[in-house]
Amino acid sequence: MLVYYSSASGNTQRFIQQLGLPAIRLPIDTAAPTPKIEQPFVLVCPTYADGEGKGAIPEPVRKALNDKQTRSLLIGVIASGNRNFGELFAHAGKLIAHKCGVPLLYRFELAGTRNDVLTVRQGLSKLWNYHGQSISE
Repeated sequence: MLVYYSSASGNTQRFIQQLGLPAIRLPIDTAAPTPKIEQPFVLVCPTYADGEGKGAIPEPVRKALNDKQTRSLLIGVIASGNRNFGELFAHAGKLIAHKCGVPLLYRFELAGTRNDVLTVRQGLSKLWNYHGQSISE
């Protein structure tokens, strides 16, 4: 399963739609309840940071991962960003992977390319097969 955050820009939402896989969207509004996640998942997260990398992880993502049960089900991270930020490209994914002890599976720019979508679908198929799931669950 995929869990993702997408801001009003909709880049991550467009990437998720291109994947065509089951996904749960984290709410933009931090006051809204976080959806209950009950199976292993891959997080798809954009990066929002200043020039020094501060604030890279969106608050709704931080809120979801602060729940110990949710965090325990995280098996990997896919991050998006803008290559104009150089070393801070997809920085949120690097931070989440490090803090949660899971792999950073892939990074893509903005809404991704057709090649990004194909690569991610193939990788997720292998990952979920390893975890006893199918790509369509």
